[in-house]
Amino acid sequence: MLRSSNRLLRLLSLLQTRRHWSGSDLAQTLSVHPRTLRRDIDRLRELGYPIHASSGVAGGYAFRAGQALPPLLLDDDEALAVAITLRTAATGAVGGIEETALRALVKLEQVMPARLRGRVDALRAAIVPMERDGPNVDAAVLAALAAACRDQLQIGFDYTDGRGQASTRLVEPQGMAYTGYRWYLVAWDPTRDDWRTFRIDRIAGMPSVGRHFAPRASPEGGDLRAFVARSVSAPPYSEPPRVVLHAPLAAMVARIPASSGRLEALDDQRCLLHCGAHSLDALTYWLMALDVEFEVLAPAELSDRLRRAQERLARSLARSPAAG
Repeated sequence: MLRSSNRLLRLLSLLQTRRHWSGSDLAQTLSVHPRTLRRDIDRLRELGYPIHASSGVAGGYAFRAGQALPPLLLDDDEALAVAITLRTAATGAVGGIEETALRALVKLEQVMPARLRGRVDALRAAIVPMERDGPNVDAAVLAALAAACRDQLQIGFDYTDGRGQASTRLVEPQGMAYTGYRWYLVAWDPTRDDWRTFRIDRIAGMPSVGRHFAPRASPEGGDLRAFVARSVSAPPYSEPPRVVLHAPLAAMVARIPASSGRLEALDDQRCLLHCGAHSLDALTYWLMALDVEFEVLAPAELSDRLRRAQERLARSLARSPAAG
């Protein structure tokens, strides 16, 4: 039989692994009498853990939200994952939580056993964060949007689109997706009577919360990441850019993210790229840096930009001392 303090820790850990435990299952797992289990539950409640008890055939015990955050028990893998996440958050794309993430990381590392602290130190030495030049989002805005998605509450906000046009939107939020560079909100827009994606860094201020809305089926069968990838890759041109890449489809899929364009195989050695919502200047640079032979099918403006870039490059090389 476990000693009382060890048994309490074991009980606390078990309660955090399931949404609901029957009293008989908990008592059997801990090898204690049901009366002992009830006393241990009372001790945990005195320590501030919000444990709900229900009676009847389906009765048992479950964690519930409380007034304060009690201590949590993490296994080794969970503690390591939290440490990595906090370290990433301290230098990541979410603004306003860097200092908080560092404070939480210090507290976590202080109580880590030596075996875990060594692994965290190794990760700290090996992972070197790069300077970010992309857009940041406010952590409070992310939290407000996430709560509205969870509770199915309408939200209103001021928004500026990619063309610089400002508008006030009232939408039914479905979820959020992170592409590795930007955060997007997926929401049903009653005014447009359609699903829309919104770059969260373009939302001005804190969103306002409205009334409850009825749930509806998610786009793309619930795969919001796929929906965002398809939405942000929609080209803004009258003639969508199409480029033949002289490389196998599998090789290009590994290098070109879905948010940048759609790929389809032409044969074993070539694939067709339907370019995404990039400026033609950005596409010019991107194609030159891809280090793959290609031919532009459309639009003609992209070919003109590439030709001017070629001429500028030839002039620059001619002026280089190495040219002689």
